[in-house]
Amino acid sequence: MKPLKIGFVPAHREPFDEGWALKMRRRCLDNFPRNPLMEIIVPDERLTKGGCIRDDGEAEKVIALFREKKIDGLIIGTMTFGDEVSALAVASAFRDKPILLFGTKEGPFTADGNRRSDSFCGTLSISSGLHRRQIPFIFAGIVFPEEDTFKNSITDFLRVCAISRGFIGAKIGLVGPRPERFETCIFSEDLLMRKFKQRVIPVDLADIMSLTGEQKNFPAIKKIVKNIKTQADYSDIADDTVQNIAGLESALEHFAAEKGISAMGIQCWTAMQNVYGISPCYAMGRLTDKGIMTSCEVDIYGALTMVMQYLASLGETVPHFIDWTIKHQEKENTFLAWHCGNAPPSLACRRGDISLKYHSILGPSLGIDRSMGTGEFQLAPGTVTLSRLQEHDGKFKMLVTEGKIVASQQKLRGSWSWVEVPDLNKLFATLVEEGFTHHASLIHGNYSQGLVNTCKLLGIEAVVV
Repeated sequence: MKPLKIGFVPAHREPFDEGWALKMRRRCLDNFPRNPLMEIIVPDERLTKGGCIRDDGEAEKVIALFREKKIDGLIIGTMTFGDEVSALAVASAFRDKPILLFGTKEGPFTADGNRRSDSFCGTLSISSGLHRRQIPFIFAGIVFPEEDTFKNSITDFLRVCAISRGFIGAKIGLVGPRPERFETCIFSEDLLMRKFKQRVIPVDLADIMSLTGEQKNFPAIKKIVKNIKTQADYSDIADDTVQNIAGLESALEHFAAEKGISAMGIQCWTAMQNVYGISPCYAMGRLTDKGIMTSCEVDIYGALTMVMQYLASLGETVPHFIDWTIKHQEKENTFLAWHCGNAPPSLACRRGDISLKYHSILGPSLGIDRSMGTGEFQLAPGTVTLSRLQEHDGKFKMLVTEGKIVASQQKLRGSWSWVEVPDLNKLFATLVEEGFTHHASLIHGNYSQGLVNTCKLLGIEAVVV
């Protein structure tokens, strides 16, 4: 992932303690989390007095600096009371970027009993000005920079900036029409275009399959075949199926690269299997591992949910596109997160557990088992975030909840995990009552706060369970 450039506005107002403002600025810079994906852009002492911002002239200089550096997000911190007009001028110039506001705690009184900062008060002046201008923002509290609260807020804000940068203007591939009986996967292309500046790029399955056939002898295909054979047990499928999976993976990857696509919804089990005799499941999981999010059954909102989760992780892990399938037969608050065989191989519970098989729903009785190629394994245990983007009546909402994958000794078909949540009945009731579908995205790690904050800035209702 390309580093994120974050503009920092250390706001100061005279006649509050100048020395305190400069020390607080330095303490903030010293305590921003050290992350190679975050580059802090801040005015130095040559650009503004003390490197802070206190008047209109300095605001103009800082705006020019941030525009030159092409910042991805903006942090406003009140080092003292903070000059609201100059800080708000910068915020107005970058109102289309994520904005974080925080205030700093008060230092000791001066020898004659005066206050040094009044940041507590000045932060309200800036926040009210943001509201007046209808500029959405995230509030990180009144903190000292050394506190974990400050560092955690900055880390979450970095995730917000990553999601915003990758989500707004995203290009999503639509590979074949959605299954005729899956109304659940409908979406509004016009609304995505207008609200998030996104573009849906359709491609016919025949064109993808044609490209698959043309590439069969390419060195890239041979490399993918070798990698798959090293990665998975393929003894249950036909000899040429690995070659077909590799060709399909390469064709879809070529389509994504050519069109600048970050995610795609694929018609996976209708014409792909019935007409072309191949399951794209394992290729889909491998593409997701390569950073191209792929959802089943041409679920475009599902693919976008995957994009948001992947960006929230800063590209450190990838999601699994799942069905909410069944409640555990014995354990309370546990459900089966499952799909046919589309999970990214990197998420396997144990190395060597991956098996390539026929489609687990259709089964061998139809005589197509050895031409399929689904990647089947249990996912690794650990904390997970579950999300789902949905739209009704032109308004978007996103489910955000957490759970944990618990390891099992069972041998189940497909790619799967048992997920324990605090209150499954409440979660399921929320899915039903809020109109969410049977698809979701699951990712290892806790990224709830970053997702919720992003929803706030993008005008998406966060439904937190």
